[in-house]
This record gives sequence, C-alpha cells and structure tokens, in this order.
Amino acid sequence: MRIRRSLVFALLAAGVSAAELEVRIDNPPADGAVVLWLFDSPNTFVDLRDPVRIVILPDRGRTPAKIKDLPAGEYAVVVFHDANNNGLMDKNFIGIPREWLGFSNRYWPEGPPTFARAAFVLDANETKVMDVHLRSIFGKLGLLGLGVGVITQTSPYRGSDRVIVQPIPAISYIGDRVQILGPGVTCGLLKWRNVVGLAVTGNYRLGAYDEEDSPVLVGLGDRQSTVMAGLALQAFFPGGVDVSVGYEHDLLNRFNGGSADLGLGKSFQRGLFTLTPQVGLNWMTAELAAYEFGVPNDKAQAGRPAYQPGAVMTVKYGLGLFIELKGAWRIILSGNATHLPSELTESPIVDQSQVFSGFAAINRLF
Repeated sequence: MRIRRSLVFALLAAGVSAAELEVRIDNPPADGAVVLWLFDSPNTFVDLRDPVRIVILPDRGRTPAKIKDLPAGEYAVVVFHDANNNGLMDKNFIGIPREWLGFSNRYWPEGPPTFARAAFVLDANETKVMDVHLRSIFGKLGLLGLGVGVITQTSPYRGSDRVIVQPIPAISYIGDRVQILGPGVTCGLLKWRNVVGLAVTGNYRLGAYDEEDSPVLVGLGDRQSTVMAGLALQAFFPGGVDVSVGYEHDLLNRFNGGSADLGLGKSFQRGLFTLTPQVGLNWMTAELAAYEFGVPNDKAQAGRPAYQPGAVMTVKYGLGLFIELKGAWRIILSGNATHLPSELTESPIVDQSQVFSGFAAINRLF
C-alpha cells in the first residue's frame, strides 16, 4: 500500500511539473495533412527519423497543435505537409524531404538539419508557443551552391612521395531528382517508401600517377583522370544506417573497366558538427587494377617485371564532416583510407599498403 501511494504521488508530481508546447502554422495548406514530429536527440533529428512524438494537426494546421505532459528538456520540431496522405515524410534518393516542411525557431537548414539550430528548452510547468512556416527545400528550380574545393590523394607507388592536390570549383546543385555534390552527380530514378532507391551516378576519378612521379614508373605512361558513371542502389535501415551498392564504368575508355562499391554509413551530430563514419568494400575489374597497378608485358624491364593483378577487392574507411555556418555558408570535409590487398602490394611498382584521399570545400547556397 505504501509503495502504491508513493507511485501515485510520483505520477501526480510528474503531471504537475509537465510542460506544454503549442505549435501554430503560418501558412496551412488547403489539402493533405499537416504532421508534427518532436525530437529530443540530435542523432535522430539529423536524419529526420524516430521522433519522440507524432501529432497530426487539426484542420490541416489551421488549428494549433497542443502537446501536453512533456518532460522538461531540450526539443526540436519539424512540421511537414503530407500532401498525399501516406503517413510518410517522402524523401528523394539521398534522403532529402520532398514535401514542404518547417522547423522550430524559424530555422532553415543548409544541409543535414542541425539540432542545435532548431532546439529550444522547455522548463517544468512552462507553456511555449512556436510558430512554423512551411516551404519547399528545392524551391522552383532547386538549390545552387558555389564555392571552392580541393581533392587530395597520396601515392602508393615505389619511390614516389607525390601527393595529388587538385583544386576544383565546389559547385553544388540540390534538386528533387538531380544532385551535384563536389565531384559526384546523382540522378534519382525510383524510390520505394523511403526505404530503397535507385539512381544513375557519375563521378570524377583522379589519374593514379604520372610517369615522372618515380623512376620505377618511367616508360609506363601517365594514368589520366576519367569520368565514371553507373547505377547505385541505396537502402535506409532502422537506426539511421544507410547502405549503398553500385557499379560505375569508365566513360572515357582510359582502361575500359570499372568498379563496384558496397558502403555503410551512419550520421551523428555534436553541436554544429555532423559526423558520418563510413566503411566499405570496393571491387576493381581486372582492367582497372591493371591500369593503375599493373605492368604490361611490353613495358617490363630489369627491376620491373610484368605484372597483372587481376580483379581485386579493397577495403575503405572514411569520415565525413559537415559544418553549417551562418549566412547559407557550409564547410564540407571528407577523408578516406583505402587498404590495398596483397594482389596490389605485390606489384613491382607498389610499396605502400594504404592510400589516403580527401575532399574539402567551402560552399554557399543561393
């Protein structure tokens, strides 16, 4: 009896100290439904998944939503127009919402949404009123970003201490179907319930080496940069884990081969920093492996015998960092380490088992 009485008092005390949130929509739509998601964690907010509360606003947002009995704490709100009444926040291939939405604090993201920008504190017994304005992320023509960037890559070749540093224009475009992010292009084809998507992809691949990089490479000819294109399948799993698989082929016939990738990544957020650790496997066709790591029979010489590695699998580890600055500016950084298997390190022109690469850019959205 004493224990039961204590539980009743505890529940009553929690009810007395609970906070309340009222959300009003500036521009309620004429059709569909208006849905509110409440978050209390930056690591779910960054992916817009697993909210702690879901509320369908009365009369498509013409009547404010009231969320009662909230524990005191830090929260963020996103409201979206469920135009097709499917109960989902429809997203494109790379996970960007297609439907009109708005955030608490009048915040508008310039990339992955930042919890710290949209967050507010609810104190015990407090009633807070929040106004939200709905808008499209893509607008009428999509989002154009301009800036500067650089691609870097170390050399695994014997006798070479070269580090490739190639400045590039950091042009980005974010549309419903087409996205240009740094040296990569994606065009979404199909999406099924925000779980699986299919897209056409394209990427710029740096030339592996110039023959002047090392005496052991002299006579092999320069390995030129090329453009790769293919298809990719992306799946979004519970817990914010993203899995992608794809194949791209050499469009410029530098080596008449290609590569397939299997990648796994998950985003975490700390303050204004969004971190995305990644791990993946990369399969190189025999043609690509021979072009970058082999020695043709007619190029063999003393100390550099002919060598054909065949098709190989490499392992890649990476970390991406996104920083949302004020004034629509953002910083995008990524670094990768690729572990070369014995089929490549046994090549007479290779003496390193790791290749490090990176991309850095500062970009402003317009």
